Amino acid sequence: MDQDVFDIRKFDEYKEDNRREVKKAKGGLPLSLWESYSALANSNGGVILLGVLERDDGSWYTTGLKKEDTRKLIKNFWDTINDRKKVNINLLTDKDVEPYEVGDDLILVIRVPMARREDKPEYLNDDMFGHTFRRNSEGDYHCTKAQVKAMLRDQPENTMDMEVLEDIPMEYLNMETVHGYRNRHKSLRPGHPFERYSDDEYLRSIGAAAISGRDGKYHPTGAGLLMFGDEYNIVRQYPEYFLDYREMLDPTIRWTDRLQSSSGEWSGNVCDFYFRVYNKIIKEVKVPFKMVGGTRIDDTPVHKALREALANCLMNADFYETRGVVIKMENHKLTLENPGYIRVGKKQIRLGGISDPRNKGLMKMFNMIDIGERAGSGVPDIFNVWDDEGFEAPEIIEEFNPDRTRLVLSFEKKRQKKATEKSDEKKATKKSDEKRISSKTRGQLDKILDNMQDGMWYRSADFAAILDLKETRTKELLRILVDNGELVEDGATKGKRYRKS
Repeated sequence: MDQDVFDIRKFDEYKEDNRREVKKAKGGLPLSLWESYSALANSNGGVILLGVLERDDGSWYTTGLKKEDTRKLIKNFWDTINDRKKVNINLLTDKDVEPYEVGDDLILVIRVPMARREDKPEYLNDDMFGHTFRRNSEGDYHCTKAQVKAMLRDQPENTMDMEVLEDIPMEYLNMETVHGYRNRHKSLRPGHPFERYSDDEYLRSIGAAAISGRDGKYHPTGAGLLMFGDEYNIVRQYPEYFLDYREMLDPTIRWTDRLQSSSGEWSGNVCDFYFRVYNKIIKEVKVPFKMVGGTRIDDTPVHKALREALANCLMNADFYETRGVVIKMENHKLTLENPGYIRVGKKQIRLGGISDPRNKGLMKMFNMIDIGERAGSGVPDIFNVWDDEGFEAPEIIEEFNPDRTRLVLSFEKKRQKKATEKSDEKKATKKSDEKRISSKTRGQLDKILDNMQDGMWYRSADFAAILDLKETRTKELLRILVDNGELVEDGATKGKRYRKS
């Protein structure tokens, strides 16, 4: 357990948070102790302090436990935690439960480590789906059935994307994407033994396909389908699969560019998404002029860090979870979001040294074209590059219910941040004034967009009732969206139709 989570010398400084919980325990072990044990083990670990309560201002005070009280609490604790009908796995050793003196009283400190992924979920009362808990800033909460299933998916050493999809034919793969990948591999590794293989043999060698023991034929693996499949075939295996890139460089426009896997205008697979999005985000990277041996070098540590961040986002996505992968490019900031919690924990991913991606098959395929790190050093390298460049430190944000991981990369220099914020505010105000779009109008525009499905045509009358506005005002709003490039129009004035661009 980290020393910074609990140090008895700092007792008066602490307050309850997502890693610290206090309980009275004057009349014996509180029942809620076990919910906190499960919650901390299934999250990032923490401490439970018995014999402590919280004042209205959040500060702590002791409740009067004495030596005999703590002796009984310790005995009852070990009896209960070793009862498999109460707690499915005991993660603790003797050194994790210790009494401490605070003034004239004693407290009992229980240090709960984060459970290894193969030990999750940590649950109670022999009821995995009914009594599994997690921890957030507001306390302990019941895990949903979907969250428990996500933990179970993460248990095996072989990740879900390594599974052979025996009901899916090789025809589900987009061969244009496969050949593009092969060409990249060939240019990076000329003379590689895989060059001579047929497409099926090549895909088998890189982990994208396998021969089924059921029919003796080639079938895609989960990784192969995700990497090279067409979106409409991928969603048959992964119903929640969704990739979304949003470029929002003008505050008066919802987005200045967008790429979605479900648009039907391209394959929608992971491989094509990676390269399309990478080429978009590096447009914001300033490339210094550098010559090596008479050749200009346009690749910088920032480029490498962005490749790592984007690949890491995709390799760790839980494609069975909701909301999908979302990449957002804003002025001076790139945000990469993927469904799924951090398998090794937030602290460990920052330290590096342990590589445990959620999709090992995808990781192998990215590694073969020199994208991504296998040594667990990818995230620390990103932090180091950002520090070397003088950028604001990256942020790693982990959310539960639904599980989601977010990496925020700022392109602002540390000393320039405040000045840039003021400048951006002035620019945004100026543009908003020029376009005369109030917050109320922007809300009406968003409501129109939210009620439109991609590829479908609509008329102004379709939205007048939704907005509770006259048709003339509705047409004005639609015109703004057309001018902003968010809608396209078709037809004469009386029969004009609109759809998303």
